[in-house]
Formats: sequence, C-alpha cells, structure tokens
Amino acid sequence: MKKIFLALIRFYQKAISPYKPACCRFYPTCSSYALEAVSRFGAMKGGLLAFLRVLRCNPYHKGGVDLVPEQFTLRRKGQA
Repeated sequence: MKKIFLALIRFYQKAISPYKPACCRFYPTCSSYALEAVSRFGAMKGGLLAFLRVLRCNPYHKGGVDLVPEQFTLRRKGQA
C-alpha cells in the first residue's frame, strides 16, 4: 500500500503538477510533504497527515513552513 501511495504522489509531481500554476501556501509543497509523511509513517498515518495538510492549504490559512513531524502526532505547532 505504501509503495502505491508513493508512486501516485510521484506521478502527480511529474505528470500533473508541472502543468498547474504554483498555488501551495506551504513549504515544503503539499505533495513533497505527502511523499515524506508516507515514506516516514506508512500509508495510513502518513496519508492522514497528508490529507490534513491538504485541508489546511486554502486561502483562509496563512501557510508558511510546515514540516512533517518527527513523531506521528495530529497536533500542530502552536496548539495547546
């Protein structure tokens, strides 16, 4: 499952993303974040982190640097 997710993300990065205008509000981009999260935590946990990141990538969020956490957690920096 992990290999399938990674292959789909790489396909998106090479075949689809170059033809779209840059619109990610974060560094690293959402697809790079997803690639690292799935590589580090597997398809389920990494996929969940990537999904939540994509939900945050919208005009109502200021964006900025958002790195994959060292250990799996759903909490973001700055949250109590």
